[in-house]
Amino acid sequence: MVCLDEKGELKKTDLVYIHEKNRLIDAEHKVRTLVQQYNIQAIAVGDGTAGRETEQFIKKLDLKLPVFLVNEDGASIYSASETAREEFPDEDITVRGSVSIGRRLMDPLAELVKIDPKSIGVGQYQHDVNQVRLKEKLDQTVISCVNMVGVNLNTASKHLLSYVSGIGPSIADNIVKYRSEIGGFTSRKQLMQVPRLGSKAYEQCAGFLRVKEGENLLDGSAVHPESYALVQQMAKDLGADVGQLIGNEELLKQIDVRKYITEEVGAHTIQDIINELKKPGLDPRSEAQAFEFANIYSIEDVAVGMIVPGIVTNLTRFGAFVDIGVKQDGLVHVSEVANKYITDPNEVLKLNDKVMVKVLEVDMNRKRIALSIKQTQEAPARQPRPAKGGHQPKAKEKDMSGMNMNDALSLLKKKFGK
Repeated sequence: MVCLDEKGELKKTDLVYIHEKNRLIDAEHKVRTLVQQYNIQAIAVGDGTAGRETEQFIKKLDLKLPVFLVNEDGASIYSASETAREEFPDEDITVRGSVSIGRRLMDPLAELVKIDPKSIGVGQYQHDVNQVRLKEKLDQTVISCVNMVGVNLNTASKHLLSYVSGIGPSIADNIVKYRSEIGGFTSRKQLMQVPRLGSKAYEQCAGFLRVKEGENLLDGSAVHPESYALVQQMAKDLGADVGQLIGNEELLKQIDVRKYITEEVGAHTIQDIINELKKPGLDPRSEAQAFEFANIYSIEDVAVGMIVPGIVTNLTRFGAFVDIGVKQDGLVHVSEVANKYITDPNEVLKLNDKVMVKVLEVDMNRKRIALSIKQTQEAPARQPRPAKGGHQPKAKEKDMSGMNMNDALSLLKKKFGK
């Protein structure tokens, strides 16, 4: 286990044995001591082997802290990578992996950019497509995510910075070095002092980089420095200063967009600026929430007919994989996803969706679990067909959807004979 500070820096590492009864008291004492010593705010547990048992151990300590099960796909690849060796040259791979799991809870995007997206294990047929095109598309997706979320200039690693538009690995390295020299950025303007970061690169990257509590309030928002003068003019016209404008929806509603349209700045750009001023620097990601699995820990605990909560971990054309808290993810076949006809689970599900599932089959030998989402939901009421030629509709026949095979066969035999 590792203790991280609010910036994700490693402060302490230790080892506990929670599966050996004679060492349990020592493990409990160590955890309680470290939680108090380092003012721990939350606990992240990797969801791999024995993750649920570890979560159970922590919860029994009643530390009054949120406990999160964190997806550890790709953590072992990170811990053996050049990046991890550079960050933690004196620590072994188990410590590096634990740090990665903790940081994924704090800021998953900042941590996951250190790993090849293919290693996260999402998707299907990765090896059957053109690898150069795949890498290109995955990199584009990561860049768009980083730019949408924005990057804290004073805490971002060089790996995260390198995905910002206009910044590559070498300039990202220079930003981190310059940040260390000056003790942290106080304004976006200081970026112009970074070696090899010219005016064109500044123009591209400045809007995606945030300086929290800097000299200029707008440095903490997505408003580009080129538009600072425009915002100041808006504030002046309303008889206020920029500080009074930020977050003040009533004041922002009074801005006449047409008044500020020029050849360089269109109505859409002005509206984007106003929307950003309403909630400056808002992170578009939702808050992390602790998730409670059912009281099952291995495939032996799973029984047909159970209805349990789960998290969607992967989506393919033939179905969705759902983690129900045991080592093996269960499969919801595309026909069992929704009460309507769909050809792709992506139509109704997203990664990390919380869902209720019913266990349809457990194959102990092959370690496979078949699940259904639609059988936990109420089927929509069927509309009776209109009668033809004024005749009354026939008495409704028994509906076979949702029946098991034996019941359906029995019904057919009764109707049609052998």
